[in-house]
Amino acid sequence: MEAKGLRVDLSRARWFKSSRSGPGRDDCVEVAFVGEAIAVRDSKNPAGAALIFTAAEWDAFVDGAKDGEFDL
Repeated sequence: MEAKGLRVDLSRARWFKSSRSGPGRDDCVEVAFVGEAIAVRDSKNPAGAALIFTAAEWDAFVDGAKDGEFDL
């Protein structure tokens, strides 16, 4: 697949869940670092669509989360 000018092959992606997910939880997202892209998918639907982010987009998201930008 191609997204944002990046060619992304998710067939060999190694997916990770947050360490805070806990065992047996299926209401999580999974993340894969694929070349220069970062992919995110719903753990309940691993065959479904994945969102693709550039490294800069991912870094901005992580920084925002650390700074509390998304806290309710």
